Amino acid sequence: MALPVKEQLKYWGIAAAAFLVTLWFLGDVILPFVIGGAIAYFLDPVADRLEGMGLSRAASAVVISLAALLIFVIMALLVIPLLVEQAVALFNIAPQLARDLQGFLSDHFPSIFQPESTLHKTLLSLGETIRERGGQVLQTLLNSAASLIDLVLLIVIVPVVAFYLLYDWDHLIAKIDGLLPRDHAPVIRDLASQIDRTLASFIRGMGTVCLVLGTFYAIALMLVGLQFGLVVGAFAGLITFIPYVGSIVGGVLAVGLALFQFWGDWLSIGLVAAIFVSGQVIEGNVLTPKLVGSSVGLHPVWLIFALSAFGTLFGFVGMLVAVPVAASLGVITRFGTEQYKDSRLYRGLDGQDKG
Repeated sequence: MALPVKEQLKYWGIAAAAFLVTLWFLGDVILPFVIGGAIAYFLDPVADRLEGMGLSRAASAVVISLAALLIFVIMALLVIPLLVEQAVALFNIAPQLARDLQGFLSDHFPSIFQPESTLHKTLLSLGETIRERGGQVLQTLLNSAASLIDLVLLIVIVPVVAFYLLYDWDHLIAKIDGLLPRDHAPVIRDLASQIDRTLASFIRGMGTVCLVLGTFYAIALMLVGLQFGLVVGAFAGLITFIPYVGSIVGGVLAVGLALFQFWGDWLSIGLVAAIFVSGQVIEGNVLTPKLVGSSVGLHPVWLIFALSAFGTLFGFVGMLVAVPVAASLGVITRFGTEQYKDSRLYRGLDGQDKG
C-alpha cells in the first residue's frame, strides 16, 4: 500500500532539506567531486559512442582520459603560458592604465576634474572607498595564495573522480533506478529523462558555444593587434553561458583597452567593437540555435536568478549546481502545471475545461 501524499511530501521535503544542508556545510570540500561529476556527465555520450564502435567501457574511459590529457598538455605548452603572461602583464600595467585614463579624461572631459562637479565628487568618493577596502582586497589575495595547495589537490582529484564516474556511469544510473519508489518510478524516470535532455542541450551545447566564442574572440582580437586580446577573449568566452554578460563585459573591456592603445585609429577601435557585435550575432543566430536548441526551457532571467541565488548562498559550488537545479525545477514546475490543469481544482466540478 502506497504512503499517503502528506507522508510522501514530508519525506521528499526532508531529502531536499538534507541536500541543501549538505551543500551548505561541505561547500568547497565537494568542489572536485562536483566538477568531476560534471565532466563525466559531459563525456558520457562520447563513451557510449565508443562502446557502440566495439570498445569496452573501461577502454572507452581510458581513450577519453588519454585524449583529454593530450589536449591539456598541448594547451599547457602552447596556450596557458601566453595566457598567464598576458594576465600578469595586464595586472602589472593596471596602474599605468589608470594614469593614462586620468590623462585621457583631463584632455577630453576637463569638467570631470572641476572640484565643484558632481562627477568629480563621485570619483573622489569611489577612490576613497577603494583605498579603504584595499586592505581587505590584499588579505583576500593572500588567502587565495595560501590556498595554492588546494588548487593542486583540485587538479589531481578532479581527473581521478571524472575517470571513475565515467567508467561506472551506466552502473550508477542502474543502481539509482533500482532505488526508485516503485509506485512513482515511471513518473520519476520520465522527469529525469526530461531533465537530462534539458541539461544535455544546455550544458553540452553552451559548453561548446563558450569554447567556440572564446576561441573566436581571442584569435580575432590578437589578429587586430589588441594587447591582452587572448586574456580578454578567453574571459569573454568563459562567461558566455551567462546570457549577454560575456559579450557585454568582454566588449566593454576590449573596447576600453582599444581606446588607450589605438586612440585616433578609429578603424582598429571599430574592428574591436565589430568583433564582439559579430560574436553576439553569430551566437544568437547560429551557435545557440544549432548547439543549444530552442527547447531547453531555461529562460535567461530564471538562469541569472539561479546563478545569483545559489552563488550567494553556497559560493562557487552553488554556481556550479545552479544550472542543474534550475533545469530540474523548471521541468518539475512544468510537470506540476500539467497536473494542475488536469485536476478538478482547475477544470471544475463538472470536469469541463472552463477556459
